[in-house]
Amino acid sequence: MRKKALITGASRGIGEAAAQSLAKEGYDLFLICKSSEEKIKKLGNELEEAHGICCQTAICDVSDASQVETMIRQAGEIHVLINNAAISYVGLLTDMSLEQWHQVMNTNLNALFYLCRLVVPQMVRRREGKIVNVSSVWGKVGASMEVAYSTAKGGVNSFTKALAKELAPSNVQVNGVAFGVIDTDMNVCFSKEDMEALREEIPADRIGTAVEAGEMIRQIINAPSYMTGQIITMDGGWI
Repeated sequence: MRKKALITGASRGIGEAAAQSLAKEGYDLFLICKSSEEKIKKLGNELEEAHGICCQTAICDVSDASQVETMIRQAGEIHVLINNAAISYVGLLTDMSLEQWHQVMNTNLNALFYLCRLVVPQMVRRREGKIVNVSSVWGKVGASMEVAYSTAKGGVNSFTKALAKELAPSNVQVNGVAFGVIDTDMNVCFSKEDMEALREEIPADRIGTAVEAGEMIRQIINAPSYMTGQIITMDGGWI
């Protein structure tokens, strides 16, 4: 029986790239996104045809615990969980509404709890499983004008390290990857001038690609089981 990976935020960017990378390796997939139903179904069909895998898709707002519970009942056995879905807010903290703050926290951090508390029991029962949480360099050093996002990603890092210790005796590995600037739709709010200024700060002299990010996630999944509780940074030497 092939192993199945569940990927949130899978209709585009890093999530889509991770799906492509794992499909090539023969994983069955359960792909989740919040609203792009047509796009994610198209991706699932393409991956099935290209790689001979089974790819299920579902619309689910991972910031909503009840929707997550319904989705997990549909998903069945999950061997790999990739918590990738995220949103950002760029602006002064004092300009944020309570609703905007809670939405960032629910999507970027609380969703990890909603998903892990339902998926972890089956991994513990099998004494096998991999969880990869997608984080950011801002979770390590913080970013002006992105206080909520930085706070949530800092929480992702702590969540990862703590859960890894909790699950290590059950042979379930939990790791995170803190990405720097990756060329995805999350950066569309920045001007070409802003992106060029960012590029000039990066020693690698370029913006990272989603394909590279997806490949890094695959490599973390394939790492030896003794690697757990780690936050791997991939940022071109930036931070």
